[in-house]
This record gives sequence, C-alpha cells and structure tokens, in this order.
Amino acid sequence: MDPVTTTATASLEVSGLAFAYPDGHQALFGVDFSIARGERVALLGPNGAGKTTLVLHLNGILRGGTGTVTVAGLPVADRHLAEIRRRVGIVFQDPDDQLFMPTVREDVAFGPAAAGLRGAELDERVDRALDLVGMRAFKDRPPHHLSFGQRRRVAVATVLATEPEILVLDEPSSNLDPASRRELADILRGLDVTVLMVTHDLPYALELCPRSLILSEGVIAADGPTADLLSDEALMRAHRLELPFGFDPRSVAGARPATPGRP
Repeated sequence: MDPVTTTATASLEVSGLAFAYPDGHQALFGVDFSIARGERVALLGPNGAGKTTLVLHLNGILRGGTGTVTVAGLPVADRHLAEIRRRVGIVFQDPDDQLFMPTVREDVAFGPAAAGLRGAELDERVDRALDLVGMRAFKDRPPHHLSFGQRRRVAVATVLATEPEILVLDEPSSNLDPASRRELADILRGLDVTVLMVTHDLPYALELCPRSLILSEGVIAADGPTADLLSDEALMRAHRLELPFGFDPRSVAGARPATPGRP
C-alpha cells in the first residue's frame, strides 16, 4: 500500500526510528509514518513486531535509538518531555495500572492537579473528562467498585483530563463484554483528539479506524485504508494477522476490497 502522508497537519511524525535494547535485540529498524490531527489510526501487527517499543517512544519513555519522533511539531527531547507527556496520553490495557486513588474523581484529577490546576478549574476539568466517557455520576465511587468496562472508561478519562493531542490506546477492547465494547467505541468516535489504537481486534480496528499501519519485524509493512489491508489475504498471511472465523471485512458497510496485485 502507498503510505498516507499527512505531514502538513501532523499530530505525530515518526522518521527513521530504529532502536535496539541493551541486550542487543533490535526491535525497530527504521519506522516512518505521520498521523494528521484528528485521525483515528490502528497499529496492527503480530506479537513481537515492535508495537510496544514504538508506543514507548511516543512520549519519551524509551529513547537512545536513531531517528526522530515529533508530537505536534515538538521533537521528543529532554527540553520538551513534560509537554510531550501531557500531549501524548497512553491508556494501558489493564485499567488497574492507572487507577490507584480512593475515588474516581481523585484519579481523574491527578494529572491536571500535578500540572498545577486547582479549585474550580480543576473541578471543571474533571467533570468535563468524566462527561466525555459517561462516568460523571460515578465520580465519588471507589474505582475498584466499578465493573471492568467502567474502569476502562475512567482510565480513558484520566488521560482526557490532561487534554492530550494524541490518545494512544493499548488493546482497548480486550476483556470487554459486547455492550461495553460498543459503548467504548461510541465514546472514541466522539472524541476530538488524534487516536492511535494498538490492537489485535481487527474488526474493532475496522469499525473505528479508517486507516491502519501494519508493523512487522520492526518496520511499517503496510499503511493504508483499514478495509483494504484486512481484505488483502496475502498481506494478512505474510504478517500473521487473522480475522475471526467467518468475518469478511468487505461485507461491512463502508468497507472496500483491496486492489488486486497491490502489495
């Protein structure tokens, strides 16, 4: 697939990113892509492809390789790290990794309070974030009293409260029942942020992300419309991606088949 170029209005630009761990394992071999403001993009790939390594470069948790990562025009570098980490919000696969305060309100307030917000402005920020995920009525509840799906929505709110430029979601649909899965999809569609969704749930990627990147063996192997990539059987086989039994992406409204013969 031809790469999608969005440099002029990019929320995120990654250029020539290569990285090896101290033990010598090379995880990334030169990754290049850009994502425009407001795009929803899925990052697909088999286990071991380098997806986690790539995500940890987006807010400077991992550094020391070659290449560049730029967020809203700011290079990921020491002098910008505080601002980068505000602009790139990561929602982990397990919400319990993010929820550690006695109440939902305190969890959602933690980030903006650490950035200096106080009083009515902080309260308004918390309420706004909880409204976005439909959890305002639960703000005085202990997070551990909520269902898994509700905790995931609160985890999203903790990140939205910092007003990020980019929302990175790690396997957002995992362990959700069908109703919670649909509710989260409705929330994500309504957000005015750039979304990068790391997922093995290919139907969810098709539902939410018009564009996908396939990361395989440390490089971007394909970049294009999600429906095209998922409909390309040879591409899917080559990168160990499998759709659920009986699921045909070409049968989904709005999906279009891949062009025969394209890589």
